[in-house]
Amino acid sequence: MYVIAGLGNPGKKYEKTRHNMGFLVLDEFAACHGISVSRIRHRALTGEGIVAGEKVLLVKPQTYMNLSGESLREVMAYYNVPIEKLIVVYDDMDLDIGSLRIRKKGSAGSHNGMKSVIYQLQTDQFPRIRVGIGTSGNADWKDFVTGKISGGEAKLLSETVRTAAESIDCIIESGIDTAMNRYNTGKKKEPRNEGND
Repeated sequence: MYVIAGLGNPGKKYEKTRHNMGFLVLDEFAACHGISVSRIRHRALTGEGIVAGEKVLLVKPQTYMNLSGESLREVMAYYNVPIEKLIVVYDDMDLDIGSLRIRKKGSAGSHNGMKSVIYQLQTDQFPRIRVGIGTSGNADWKDFVTGKISGGEAKLLSETVRTAAESIDCIIESGIDTAMNRYNTGKKKEPRNEGND
C-alpha cells in the first residue's frame, strides 16, 4: 500500500495558490484514476483506490500547512505503512517555476510543511515530489506562496501538475529510480506575466 500525501492549505482562499501545488497534483492524480478524495479521517481528506495493482491512499491534510505532519503521523501509525511507501508532494520556492524534482529522501529545505512532516515522523527517509514555483523576488514570501497564480504562470504550473501526477504513476509502476530519470527536469525559463492577474 502506498500513502500519497499532497501538502496544502484547506479552504477556498488558498485553492489556486502556489502553496497548494501538493493538493493540485493529488486532485489531478485522483481524477485520472477515478478516486474520490472526500472522506475525512486523521484530520485529512482521504480517498482509496487501486493503481497498477497497488492499493493507494490519497491524503490531503486539513491541519493547514505548518501542521501537516500531525495528520500524516496519524495516517502512518494507523495503517502501519513502511516509510518508503510514503510519497509527499509539495511546492518548492528553491526550484525554478515549472520544474520537477523527485527524491528518495532528504531534508525539508525551507518548507515549513515538510519540516512538520519530518519532525512528526522522526525521519526524512521517504520519497518526495517537489513542484517548482520559483522565487518571490522582492515580494514577501508569505504573500507570494499564498497569492493567486497569474496567467502565464498558471499555464506552466498546470502542465507541471499533470506531469507530477504522471510521475506518481511511474513510481508505483516502475519504481522511484525510473521516475527520477524520466521526470526530474532542468531549469525552465520564467514566463512573463501577461494581462491582468
